[in-house]
Amino acid sequence: MNTCKTNHSYKMQIIKSLLKLLVFIFPLPAFAQSTYLPQDAKENVFIERLEIKQQKNTDLNFSTLKPFNRKFIVQEAEFLDSARMGYRDPATNQDKFKEWTDLNLTPIDEYNLHSLLMNSAEWVTTPKENFASKKPFLKSLYKTKANFFEVNNPDFFLAINPILNVTLAKERDTSNLVFLNSRGVTIRGLIAKKVGFAAMVVDNQERGPANFRQFEQEYRAVPGVGFYKPYKTSKGFDYFDGRGYFTFSAAKFINFQAGYDKNFIGNGYRSLFLSDFGNSYLFVKINTRIWKINYQNLFMELMPQFTKHGDELLDRKYAAMHHLSMNVNRWLNIGLFEGVIFGRKNRFDFQYLNPIIFLRHIEGTVGSPDNALAGIDFKANVAHRLQFYGQMIMDEFRIKEIRDDSKNWVNKFGFQLGMKYVDAFNIKNLDLQFETNRVRPFVYSHSDSVANYTHYNQPLAHPLGANFQEFIGIARFQPAPKWMIYARAIYYYKGLDSLGTNFGGNIFKPYVTRSGTDFTIGGGEKVKCLNAYASVSYEARENFFIDLGLMLRKYRGNGIDSNNPMVSAGIRWNIWKRNYDY
Repeated sequence: MNTCKTNHSYKMQIIKSLLKLLVFIFPLPAFAQSTYLPQDAKENVFIERLEIKQQKNTDLNFSTLKPFNRKFIVQEAEFLDSARMGYRDPATNQDKFKEWTDLNLTPIDEYNLHSLLMNSAEWVTTPKENFASKKPFLKSLYKTKANFFEVNNPDFFLAINPILNVTLAKERDTSNLVFLNSRGVTIRGLIAKKVGFAAMVVDNQERGPANFRQFEQEYRAVPGVGFYKPYKTSKGFDYFDGRGYFTFSAAKFINFQAGYDKNFIGNGYRSLFLSDFGNSYLFVKINTRIWKINYQNLFMELMPQFTKHGDELLDRKYAAMHHLSMNVNRWLNIGLFEGVIFGRKNRFDFQYLNPIIFLRHIEGTVGSPDNALAGIDFKANVAHRLQFYGQMIMDEFRIKEIRDDSKNWVNKFGFQLGMKYVDAFNIKNLDLQFETNRVRPFVYSHSDSVANYTHYNQPLAHPLGANFQEFIGIARFQPAPKWMIYARAIYYYKGLDSLGTNFGGNIFKPYVTRSGTDFTIGGGEKVKCLNAYASVSYEARENFFIDLGLMLRKYRGNGIDSNNPMVSAGIRWNIWKRNYDY
């Protein structure tokens, strides 16, 4: 028997079976499909604020997964905008949406609602005359206030916008300026409202503050981006940020997205499941929303830890993640998370493609070589003012060892608890947020350096990795429609390796390199850090911001005792702020 022919025949059978499966799962008829809000879009804060104030909108309770779908957000915003005005059912003469009539939107909320609809106008069904510019530029540019160039026909939508971020800053202890110079373009569109697409390309030159440079030296990575190179002699870096995806609905309740971008799972400022801190990655995402349930499948191609030596092909590793959430009632949402990181000599393990199987079971059946994690999250909206939320991540979590020895290294878990308070102390448009994150040593690490919970030399979840306790306080105040005052304070302590001993804070190190079993949070070389930031932003025109900022970072430990304030000023156009919050 010809073994080669047999193997080839077997592979062809597998391919044909997969194609049949895809046709079955994703039939040809497509439903209306949307693009997504970009990372840290200004609309995100208003959407979360609207969810808390409304409290009982079970559709908005699915906001744990980011980025947000534009079509879905517009539909909810339009519904709330009309329902709160009152609607009487002709058959009963009763207010059909009485519970929504007392939403208590402030004049600034009204402005933000209008801005949200204007920036996703392709899905707005109400009149759009207010979106038009009074004087378009060169007759064809800025016909609408939100988009530099826009085509909005029944079967085709296209929006093109320039990207610009020029920021200059000065640290106290150095004569070199901190700077960020970003130029690019963003595109999004719809074809027959059945296929959506979006892309962003940005060229950047950056010299970040001291903690930015410290991160690069320690991990050989620029926070949030991939490939980079030195920029002239300024000790800065030059890098390119390119993202893009396409999306369509395979069925009424099933959304399919594939591309190269970032995702976020959680309700907090941080996420212990999956954050948008690191570099973008290739992914396929399937989201199913039906009844009281939302179920997301995420498959990713990642980069294991590496040291680059010239032009060379880098290795790959892979991840599969599931997140299932359910509205227990109209104010409480509970979710379950599981994920696995694995390497297979640059090939995906198709066993992990099953969208509904328990991933830990698959990981066990293939010999338990991979890094499997599980978690639970919750969110509760209370009194139209408060939201309580939290996460717990478990990585080789063992109750027996916790009971017998809470300091044992195998007790690999972390948790997050937080609270959001809108219109705090009856001050309109003052929103407060408090959060704590606590992650034990060796969480996210693995027995080898391939399956650790990282991508492109950066953590996939919390930027601090493991072996830390963190406290976060955030205040947002919008005194007028175009003004935003923002303040954030982060304090943490973390245990670093000491005298060559692995204390579990560096998730890139295999946990088999540890010595001993007595591990506590902060164990090893203990460092403490306070990172405080305040800014004032003015939106001079739609999506064009002028920013003034002040950052104070005190860091003590590991032979470093720094207190380095920094003042900054800059302009932004169609892009979010650069954060140095680690």
